[in-house]
Amino acid sequence: MPVIARIPTPLRSLTGGSEEIALENPATVGDAIAELERKHPGVKERLLDEKGVRKFINVYVGDEDIRFLDGLKTALKDGDQLSIVPAIAGGAGGAGGAGGAGRRA
Repeated sequence: MPVIARIPTPLRSLTGGSEEIALENPATVGDAIAELERKHPGVKERLLDEKGVRKFINVYVGDEDIRFLDGLKTALKDGDQLSIVPAIAGGAGGAGGAGGAGRRA
């Protein structure tokens, strides 16, 4: 059974619109990203920088963030699901926005 990589919407332009990519037996998360890059050039540079996984990208194996495991060396096994999730930051302040003062009666 392959490892399945779940692709977020912003990266689907690089994967021909595919939401999921089957990966053939990558041993680690780093191997999985290398295979994604071979199949869909440009993915790696959107996920990694010189330090590893980019600051605003989260990568999960199952429900576990690889930053709390072994990073790119995190082991994968058949049937694992690798999820790539862009981090969302910020928020709306002001009238009606979350955390804002809003209108007062």
